[in-house]
Amino acid sequence: MGKLKLIIKREFFAKVKNKSFIIMTILSPLLMVGFGSLIVFLNQKNSEEVRTIAYVDDSQLLDSVFVNTSSIKYVNLTALGIDEARNQAEKLYYGVLYIPKIDSLNTISKGISFYSEDTPSLSLLGDIENKLEKKIRDLKIEQLNFDVAKIKATETNVDIVTENFSGEKSSKIGSVLRMIAGGGFGYLIFMFIIIYGTSVMRSVIEEKTSRIIEVIISSVKPFQLMLGKILGNALAGILQFIIWAISIGLILTVLAYVFNIEAASSGSAMGQMNPEMVQQMQQSSVTDLQVALAELKNLPILTMFFSFIFYFLGGYLIYSSIYAAIGAAVDSETDTQQFMMPVLMPLMIAIYVGFSVIENPHGPIALGFSLFPLTSPIVMLMRIPFGVPWWQIAVSMALLLVTFVGIVWFAAKIYRVGILMYGKKPSYKELYKWLKY
Repeated sequence: MGKLKLIIKREFFAKVKNKSFIIMTILSPLLMVGFGSLIVFLNQKNSEEVRTIAYVDDSQLLDSVFVNTSSIKYVNLTALGIDEARNQAEKLYYGVLYIPKIDSLNTISKGISFYSEDTPSLSLLGDIENKLEKKIRDLKIEQLNFDVAKIKATETNVDIVTENFSGEKSSKIGSVLRMIAGGGFGYLIFMFIIIYGTSVMRSVIEEKTSRIIEVIISSVKPFQLMLGKILGNALAGILQFIIWAISIGLILTVLAYVFNIEAASSGSAMGQMNPEMVQQMQQSSVTDLQVALAELKNLPILTMFFSFIFYFLGGYLIYSSIYAAIGAAVDSETDTQQFMMPVLMPLMIAIYVGFSVIENPHGPIALGFSLFPLTSPIVMLMRIPFGVPWWQIAVSMALLLVTFVGIVWFAAKIYRVGILMYGKKPSYKELYKWLKY
């Protein structure tokens, strides 16, 4: 046990004192927040871009559709005709929409065209098509001598609130929170396994190629050395994630404070708005916040927290053992490519299955992959926020433990033989032989 502690301590400090570790620990929170802010900024700038579109309505029926919005302004060039409108649009406008003459409302949608220099976005075309479809529908209703206003008055928005048999209610906001919580935890485990599993593999390859391993192995057992590397890297990774979480929290707090000051300074603009509209906006935001807080209380937070720790450690230990065995079996990092795909496939499948888990968290696919040990650390964490029976979690954890013991045993056998093998690229057949030694 004393030797294992020394190995863990050596691996931990070797990782923590590494310059790249220190630099990435400091820069990563800034880069994460910076990239996130850049994406938000670019989306805002993109939404603020105003496009001017000319239109020629030879049908004389759809002119009322073209009302200016915050992102689109319309110019009526019907009097000029389509040819002259196209000539002007090439120099002055983003594009020109042409609606031809019609014989009946049934043919009005056949010849509508949009001309522009660049290919228009799907959202732009979809917005225009949606407006035209609604107007044409209203015209057809009027043609049938029905009152359009009365028909529109019958339109109703339905907001279904779900409730399970124990009396707990949920809403759309709750579903979004569950998706974020499950997806965030699952993706965090995926990234940790990839980053620090490969770190263990590189550490083994480095010591093997420098022949330091021959000196170390003379005083400790191969299993102790492998386990020490895995645990040492895990502790370094956990420390880095804790620093990232605290740093990102502080940065977001500072940004929220700055944005609150800017919002307060622009409060005069809100004062110029209709008081009733301002009150409705405030009530809506307060209601959404209350619903979000209520939904947070309904989340199985304790189950999520302890399950995250268990699956976090279980998933990492399983995959890092495999990575350590791969590192011991090869002489260079380029030789690891033939072994990497079988290791990465379960992780990629788990992320892919996660999308279907969000859609149907209690279906047979979600259940099967949340019990399968190589995918359960990711898939089960994505399911837990939606409510999972305790026996399914217990079975999944038991299978993960059994698989961990088996994989560590197999990995230790490969590691024991592979760390002293040089000059030959191993095959799957040779790895199988090493298991028998």
